[in-house]
Amino acid sequence: MTWDRDIVLKSAPEIEIMQQGGRINAMALDAVRKHIQPGVTTAALDKIAEELIRDHGGIPSFLNYPGPYPYPATINASINEEMVHGLPSKRELRDGDIISIDCGTTYEGFVADSAFTMGVGEISEDAQHLLDVTREALEIGIEKMVAGNHVGDVSAAIQAHVEGNGYHVPREYSGHGVGRKMHEGPQVLNYGLPGRGLVLRPGVTIALEPMVLVGTHRTRVLPDRWTVASADGSLTAHFEHSVAVTEGEPLILTKL
Repeated sequence: MTWDRDIVLKSAPEIEIMQQGGRINAMALDAVRKHIQPGVTTAALDKIAEELIRDHGGIPSFLNYPGPYPYPATINASINEEMVHGLPSKRELRDGDIISIDCGTTYEGFVADSAFTMGVGEISEDAQHLLDVTREALEIGIEKMVAGNHVGDVSAAIQAHVEGNGYHVPREYSGHGVGRKMHEGPQVLNYGLPGRGLVLRPGVTIALEPMVLVGTHRTRVLPDRWTVASADGSLTAHFEHSVAVTEGEPLILTKL
């Protein structure tokens, strides 16, 4: 994946618009979350997200996004070993699955991007631990998104937490700047060295997204040419928020 590496600082009014779009995106994810249960299809979840976004004046950012072919849905629905970019379909969720839902909303010209992973019905302790560590990695990364820190400080903090728990982060997929484009600069890897990379400044907005794999950092793209899965078939998880760097604490743009 490639995108424009230019850093685009956002003004206070622009960040306020991004918050409004972020809230719509959070509402869509919350609506999807409430319908996740055994027997539900990922296509049905996609419809729920699209309807909510459009009903609130937004546009699905992922729909028709360029790639191997235009992305055909509003959400990514990635199950078990599928890490990101899973295509919604008639596939039914099963008890014990874990599913990652990633969603983007364009509102008044700005993109909001966020994701969560959760269990379907009863899941194993090992699967729950993976979810907990991935969520914690996002929280730890957000804490590092303060003015004066480097992008490498964020990346290194995520990597340390994930690998300290015996898991792995991918090398080919990362967080990214977000704004008028889905993918702006800077790229924010889930591994790195403290003190390296861009110095964060107020107005920088980043979609921070730890992706965590149980067995290996290696991934493979499935025959649908969109879905990215772990190379060894082991479980994966993914959490994401769009976050703004401010003069003070980081501002999460994609929460209710």
